[in-house]
Amino acid sequence: MARQYETVIGLEVHIELSTETKIFCGCSAKFGGAPNTHTCPVCTGMPGSLPVLNEKVVEYALRLGLAANCKINQYCRFDRKNYFYPDNPQNYQISQLYLPICYDGYLDIPAAGGTKRIRIHEMHMEEDAGKLLHDEWEDCSLVDYNRSGVPLVEIVSEPDMRTAEEVIAYLEKLRMVCRYLEISDCKLQEGSMRVDVNLSVREAGSSELGVRTEMKNLNSFKAIAHAIEGERERQTELLEEGRKVVQETRRWDDNKETSFAMRSKEDAKDYRYFPDPDLPPVLISRDMIRELRGRQPEFKEERARRYQEEYKLPAYDAGLLTQSKRLADIFEDTAKLSGHPKKTANWLMGEGLRILKEKGMEPEELTFTPRHLADLIQAAERGEISQKNARTVFEQIVESDIEPLAYMKEQGLMTVSDSDAVHTAIEEVLAENQKAVEEYRSGKEKVLGFLVGQVMRKMKGKADPGKVNELLDEALRKQPHMFLMKGVQEESNRRKTDDA
Repeated sequence: MARQYETVIGLEVHIELSTETKIFCGCSAKFGGAPNTHTCPVCTGMPGSLPVLNEKVVEYALRLGLAANCKINQYCRFDRKNYFYPDNPQNYQISQLYLPICYDGYLDIPAAGGTKRIRIHEMHMEEDAGKLLHDEWEDCSLVDYNRSGVPLVEIVSEPDMRTAEEVIAYLEKLRMVCRYLEISDCKLQEGSMRVDVNLSVREAGSSELGVRTEMKNLNSFKAIAHAIEGERERQTELLEEGRKVVQETRRWDDNKETSFAMRSKEDAKDYRYFPDPDLPPVLISRDMIRELRGRQPEFKEERARRYQEEYKLPAYDAGLLTQSKRLADIFEDTAKLSGHPKKTANWLMGEGLRILKEKGMEPEELTFTPRHLADLIQAAERGEISQKNARTVFEQIVESDIEPLAYMKEQGLMTVSDSDAVHTAIEEVLAENQKAVEEYRSGKEKVLGFLVGQVMRKMKGKADPGKVNELLDEALRKQPHMFLMKGVQEESNRRKTDDA
C-alpha cells in the first residue's frame, strides 16, 4: 500500500509599512525614485551615523498586532542580525529576535465547512535591505540603497497550513487587514509584501515535523501556489526514493516553474544576534495600546454584517463590496448620497469590477468622487439617460472623475423626453417592419424586443427603453391596423413612383 503524505507549511511574510520616512532616518520611504536618491549616512551605513526610531513604525506594528489578536510586549528592543551581502551596507540588519513587539496571535481564514485558525508565532519590526540590480549586458551587479532602511514588519506564522489554498486565503486575509488599517498597500509586484514559504512533508498521521526548506523569490499568489505544489512533489519524490530532504533555502523560478538550491538554511546562531547598542528599549504604555485599539477601523466581517442590516444587501453583495476598504468606502458614501444602496452595489459590482479587470487595476486605485457616481445613479433613476449611455459615463467617471450631468449634456447623451419624437420613431419602425408587426399580432411577443431595438436605433440611444417598450406595446395593441395600412399605402406610392 502506497504511503500517504501530508504537507506542513508555515510562512514568513514581510510587509513594508507606508510611513513617509524610513525606520531609523528621515529619508523618504516612497517606492521608486532614481537609484540612490532616497539615502543618507544612516541608511547607507556610514561610520559614526546613529539610528533614531520612527515612532510611526511602532504605531503601525502595534495596530497590525492588535488586528491579528496578538499579545503585546510592552518592553521590547532591537537586535543586530549580522550577515555580509552587498545590499546590506552596515553588514548587519537591525531587527528583533529576543523581544519582538507582538507575539502569540492568530487570523481566522475561510476553510471547508467554516473557518480555520492560523496561529501567528510573532511579529517584529526591522529595516529592509537595499536592492541588487543585475546588468547582463555589462556583466555586473549594481546596488540601489533607496529601499535600505524602509520599515518592515515580519509576520511569522506557526506551521498550521496544509494546502496552497489555505496559504493564499491566509495571505489575502493578512493583505486585507493591512489595507483596512492603511499601513501598507501590500503590492507583491513592488515588493511591499514578500512571502517566504517554509514547507516540509511527513507521513500522514505523524506528529513529527519533516525537514523543511524555505522558498524565496515569490512575487505573486500564482507563483506561491505553483512553488508549494512543486516543492511538495519534489520532497515527496525524495522520500519515496529513500533519500533525505536537505534543510536549505531555495529560489523559485516562475518562468521554468521549478526551484533551485541557493544556500544551506541558516539558524539564528549563524547570524550572531545581540542587542543593538545604539537603540534604547521600546516602552509601550497601556494607555497607548488602549488609544490605538480605540482607533481600529471596522473590518470586513463587521462591515459586511452592517451592510446587510443597514442597507438590506444580500450576503453576497456585502461580502464582495467589503473585500476592499476603498470599494466599501465608495459604496457607503455613494449609497448615502444617492439614496439607492442596491443600485449603487450593482454599479460597483458590475461595471466597476469589469472596468478594474479590463484595466488591470485594484480597487485601491479608484480615485473618483462618490458624489459623481451618485449623480449618475439618480439621473438614470429619473430616466434622464439610458442604461447604455450611463455605462459610458460611468467609465469616464472612473477614468477622469468627470462631473456626469455636465458631461451628459456636452456629449448629447441625455434621454429625449419629447413624446412626439418617440411616437414618430415608433410609427416609422412599424411601417418599415410589417412582417414583425404581423408576427406580433399572431402571438409572437418576443418580436417586441426587436422593434424596441429598432426604435432605439432611430432615437440614437437617447430614448428611455422602458418608455419605448410601453409606448410601442400600446401602439401595437390599440391600432395595429393603422400601421399596416400606412405601410401598404407607402409601398403603393413607391411602386407608382417606380412605374413613372
